[in-house]
Amino acid sequence: MKAVGEVMGIGRSFQEALHKATQSLEIKRNGLGADGKGYKDYNQIIDKLTNASWDRVFAIYDAIAMGIPLSKIYDITKIDMWYLKQYEELFYLEKEISTYTIDTLDRDLLLEAKQKGYGDRQIAHMLDCLESEVYKKREELKIKRVYKLVDTCAAEFKAQTPYYYSTFENELETADGKKLPANESVVSDKKKIIVLGSGPNRIGQGIEFDYCCVHGVLAAAECGYETIMINCNPETVSTDFDTADKLYFEPVFWEHIYDIIKHEKPEGVIVQLGGQTALKLAEKLTKYGIKILGTSFEALDLAEDRGSFSDLLKRNNIPYPEFGIAETADEALALAEQLDFPILVRPSYVLGGQGMKIVINKDELVEHVVDLLKGMPGNKLLLDHYLDGAIEAEADAICDADGNVYIIGIMEHIEPCGVHSGDSNATLPAFNLGEFVMQQIKDHTHTIARELKTVGLINVQFAIKDDIVYIIEANPRASRTVPFIAKAYKEPYVNYATKVMLGEKKVTDFTFNPQLEGYAIKQPVFSFNKFPNVNKKLGPEMKSTGESILFIDDLKDDQFYDLYSRRKMYLSK
Repeated sequence: MKAVGEVMGIGRSFQEALHKATQSLEIKRNGLGADGKGYKDYNQIIDKLTNASWDRVFAIYDAIAMGIPLSKIYDITKIDMWYLKQYEELFYLEKEISTYTIDTLDRDLLLEAKQKGYGDRQIAHMLDCLESEVYKKREELKIKRVYKLVDTCAAEFKAQTPYYYSTFENELETADGKKLPANESVVSDKKKIIVLGSGPNRIGQGIEFDYCCVHGVLAAAECGYETIMINCNPETVSTDFDTADKLYFEPVFWEHIYDIIKHEKPEGVIVQLGGQTALKLAEKLTKYGIKILGTSFEALDLAEDRGSFSDLLKRNNIPYPEFGIAETADEALALAEQLDFPILVRPSYVLGGQGMKIVINKDELVEHVVDLLKGMPGNKLLLDHYLDGAIEAEADAICDADGNVYIIGIMEHIEPCGVHSGDSNATLPAFNLGEFVMQQIKDHTHTIARELKTVGLINVQFAIKDDIVYIIEANPRASRTVPFIAKAYKEPYVNYATKVMLGEKKVTDFTFNPQLEGYAIKQPVFSFNKFPNVNKKLGPEMKSTGESILFIDDLKDDQFYDLYSRRKMYLSK
């Protein structure tokens, strides 16, 4: 096995379920076909069919689109012909719809496309129009999602903890003339909140965000809210049918989210517990007038926008590494003259250090910039002067609307700055920073949390060199270290933060009593034995697939000494 996570799609047909599953993967695909991103080289497609790989499910569709006979695809893959014919039906439907325009497309064809799982975004690609135009057309033709119950009690008695999936269906009429409602999700009159899940596990976003979502749901329930969870990962506790009051097993994909919100009409949506999956929907939620509970989209965006965030730091006399923004290789070269090597290059709006690299000369800079822009066209690239030999630390905190801040934990990384925080061994509490440095970390965390108008959780990362604490970045959301700190200190921090987001409590309402004798060490878990050809050198792009916690009584512990010796070796080079 090589996979690090999975998704599940539920539909009324194989085709609908398959489309939902592929839409949930978060690999910049809109589903099977109809997004312009399929393979178009014959030899490459044959290779994908011959050698089972992660994207063969897409290559089958591409093979049919190229005109490769089903018999040949079957001979190569030995996939049952029933499945291949299901694929073929989808391709022919896409081909037929592509002969229409948004104005000439009729209701029956559009309904068929939706029943087979095609997203509005895919249909817009077929019709060469906007996704919003397809949505508007659906509304006009009254083609709306309905929700079906997955009955956890096998119809023997009423399900106490039901969960739902969406489909497209009209009302059904029984033999005696009665009409059965197509929609089985009954909306209550209780005040309710929606928590957006974290989608599939993958490097950079793992089960730690599911921990946060679950504890957020439980906290909201304690405050008297009906809790609604939306997620598509079958491995998680958030998708257990008895975690939330209602579970929608759906892709964390705008079209699905928006329809559920319109159906349920919640008080608001919590996005800061589900990692980047949920966070990236904050802008659309704000655009459509849907309330985000906790930190606003404007604050989330400010933290991501390096230029605006650096202005915030400058106003508050908080040190940060020199940086610049480039959109071309020429601009990057010009910036390099000002910043001096080594330089950390990274794309904006990514999680897990995706695409980050430390470059040490102009040739490496140009090669990496060209490579990034090829894979992420239009993305702004951030270039930071890399603080060679610095020590890295991070702080997590809870902040309320009144600006009260409580730091739940400060962790010191054992690996030096430049190794992604997810790949670093780290100690809680810090063991070697000194009171002067610790006070700077505390002061900067309080200032940044207030300046960003954080409501809920925030994570701030620091680089320490010559006793000066520089800010690397701030993330006003749950971080992957929050569950670690909560378990180490035996405190329900996500519960507290959620109640702050809901406006039910202030930070000052809680009695904090962290309990930890000795130290807790976060240790990353790597799966390099599964990928022998992968570069095992650690850097700013995350490579670990999990983590463990190690408790030690004191710093004389042999396991800690081995880790700390490694840092001293790094810093001496």
